[in-house]
Amino acid sequence: MKIGEITQTLAEFAPPAFQESYDNIGLLVGNAQLACTGVLCTLDVTGAVIQEAIERRCNLVVTHHPVIFKGLQKITGSNDSERAIILAIQKNIAIYAIHTNIDNVLHGVNGILARKLGLIKTQVLLPKANTLCKLHTFAPTAYAEKIKNALFEAGAGKIGAYSECSFSTSGTGTFKAGAETHPFVGTIGQRHLEAEEKIEVIFPAVLQQGIVAALLQAHPYEEVAYDIVPLLNTFHQVGSGITGQMPHPTEETAFLEKLKHELKAPVIKHTRLLGKPIQKVAICGGAGSFLIPQAIASGADIFITADVKYHEFFEVNDALILADVGHWESEQFTIELLEAVLQTKFPTFAVLKSKVSTNPIHYF
Repeated sequence: MKIGEITQTLAEFAPPAFQESYDNIGLLVGNAQLACTGVLCTLDVTGAVIQEAIERRCNLVVTHHPVIFKGLQKITGSNDSERAIILAIQKNIAIYAIHTNIDNVLHGVNGILARKLGLIKTQVLLPKANTLCKLHTFAPTAYAEKIKNALFEAGAGKIGAYSECSFSTSGTGTFKAGAETHPFVGTIGQRHLEAEEKIEVIFPAVLQQGIVAALLQAHPYEEVAYDIVPLLNTFHQVGSGITGQMPHPTEETAFLEKLKHELKAPVIKHTRLLGKPIQKVAICGGAGSFLIPQAIASGADIFITADVKYHEFFEVNDALILADVGHWESEQFTIELLEAVLQTKFPTFAVLKSKVSTNPIHYF
């Protein structure tokens, strides 16, 4: 098993195209072509985590937070991050970061926190723009079903909880084959009329390469006519934060107790209680105060996030409860998520969760 095969699985789960512009994800240290001896999943890369990887014979560390984030001008071992990088290179340990791309998928960082809290009917709070396209193609009538099946198999035609969505119209296609062509139907040098179906399907933009490849593979024509059109439609599977519903309205203090228990949080900072039950919940793991307006607009009763500044607590103006649970606390289950993704794909391979707590914050 090569390191690149492991990281490709992670890229399929949370496509790199979904990362934010400021982020630095992917293989940060190491060679993707090396054989992988084991994977260690962590929230952060520290010297202690790299030492753990050495002791547990893992030559790939998968981290949520990139150890190389801002531009590095030198690596001299002047801090723990630099020392971790040096040790990883010395011991031939690869480091792969999966950060805002796994934040931005519905089943990612926020999704696992929502499941821990028992939320249902989850959807993205702030959908990411420019994530959908539409494919138009034209197929001989007898091959239309085969082509649709190939497109569906490649990931096209999903709208919300529905799959295999498409639209077809019948018409007549015309073409004249040139002297050096090998037409599937028709005669070289003569205009040919063919009964065809126009097939339309929506697909996530990140799947374009595979969908076009599937189309060309399934289509009988030597030259396949197709159009790809970017859409402004909202794609509720990709974006920042999520919302979900509690199965039953829950009294505020009972909900906060549940939140504190599930996160094993020593303290939760929050705005004043409003005296009404919690039904709709908004979540953004990590620093999510930029989503306060969207959380309010969604009608959420509480917004759970971290790294909220003093003056940002005033912004909610009693529209909801704003709860700061701590950065590490809000993202801790990412380690469990990464392990589950890789263990499902590689059930007989060594995929381990780090035992090192990388939370830099302590409470007295």
